Amino acid sequence: MLLLHGFSSHAHYWDTFARAMGDAFHVLALDQRGHGDSDWAKDGAYTVDDHATDIGAFHDQLMLDPVVLIGLSMGGRNAIMYTGIHPGKVEKLVIVDIGPDIDPRGAERVRRTAADAPEEFTAIDEAVAYLRPLNTRASEVSLRYRVEHGLKQLPNGRYTWKYDTFLREQRRKGTPPPVDLWPVVRRIKVPTLILRGSESDVFAPETARRMQDMIPTSQLVEIPGAGHSIPADAPATFEQAVRAFVSSTTEPKRA
Repeated sequence: MLLLHGFSSHAHYWDTFARAMGDAFHVLALDQRGHGDSDWAKDGAYTVDDHATDIGAFHDQLMLDPVVLIGLSMGGRNAIMYTGIHPGKVEKLVIVDIGPDIDPRGAERVRRTAADAPEEFTAIDEAVAYLRPLNTRASEVSLRYRVEHGLKQLPNGRYTWKYDTFLREQRRKGTPPPVDLWPVVRRIKVPTLILRGSESDVFAPETARRMQDMIPTSQLVEIPGAGHSIPADAPATFEQAVRAFVSSTTEPKRA
């Protein structure tokens, strides 16, 4: 099972879910380029094609069997592209609250959040306090854990974000025009679970339904009370939905 985080996040976002699924799967989570402890890309190379190339290199380097691929937000778009290009490397696909079209409400919220975000914090507690109003559904423990792994300490003792400054500046200017993924969605033939948070302002219901119609082997599940960040907002319900999806035909301990 391979897990792909969202924009500005990191592989440790998935730690709680990964531990829970460890009874049935060999779980791997990737720090995607420009995020977490992975290198920043040269020349702003952060397209879905760039990410798909990285995923393929990671897959090949570890000589993995076909994976259950789970992607949230940005990671979901990258998972869609990877599955469309390399269908033989994906056993099942879980797309978490994202699609080819981004709801304008969510795009504007992300832009405002990036524009308003401080570049530095005096302490971890200050960063947690800043992010709390932006993550009202996540538990305090979950939020703090994500912050601790999402910041790095500077020589002056202050803390700043791990993800690439280029990406921060790009988002302050607005969400870049996305690559048209609808043709890629149409190519997906593997069993696919599409998850949407009932309170999401990023993944519109009509986009989710259109994806379901396009992927003949898909099912659409709405997670009650969750916003965009479903695994953090409703961890138990998210785990239950994924387990129900993969358990019927996927053998345990597959990578």
